Amino acid sequence: MKPILVLYYSTGNSTKQLAHLIARGIEEQGVEAMIRTVPSISATNQAIESTIPAEGDCYASPLELSNCSALAVGSPTHFGNMASALKYFIDQTSEIWMSGKLAGKPVSFFTSSSSLHGGQESTLLTMMLPFLHHGMLITGLPYSETELLHTTSGGTPYGVTHWNGHDNKLDISDSEKKLAIAQGKRLAILALKLN
Repeated sequence: MKPILVLYYSTGNSTKQLAHLIARGIEEQGVEAMIRTVPSISATNQAIESTIPAEGDCYASPLELSNCSALAVGSPTHFGNMASALKYFIDQTSEIWMSGKLAGKPVSFFTSSSSLHGGQESTLLTMMLPFLHHGMLITGLPYSETELLHTTSGGTPYGVTHWNGHDNKLDISDSEKKLAIAQGKRLAILALKLN
């Protein structure tokens, strides 16, 4: 089976940490997780970083996106929406959309924010829209994941979330970690069934 792509943008470290936890859940199901990020952009929407990051996860390519068996997409919450760098990458996927290479594959979403009520759910919902156009199958977190009932920080049925705190210093909670791993497992299980 082709790997599951965990695609994210992170301005701090929280969204990146969620990406790696989701990848852990994927790999616990015996499926390869490919973790990729996207470069920052300038105010004029031109890429401003080298094609190879100085450190950390590699940048995603359209080929990796079109060849994945499933997809997890994450972004920090910026005014109730995904970060512009991730949107810029997604906006360049028209060729993949025209070929239908993502149609019928499962996709899930994750986010982090510095405000508890700063638009986490709306960020997850708006990230879903382009992938509905791609014909992907939206995969959430069911309440059978009982951490959703007990978390006092992040977590929604739309996907795992993390609350950084107003000073961006809150660590990912145990509940958020469990939900991220569970989301990765669920995505892998669905990808295996569909393959």
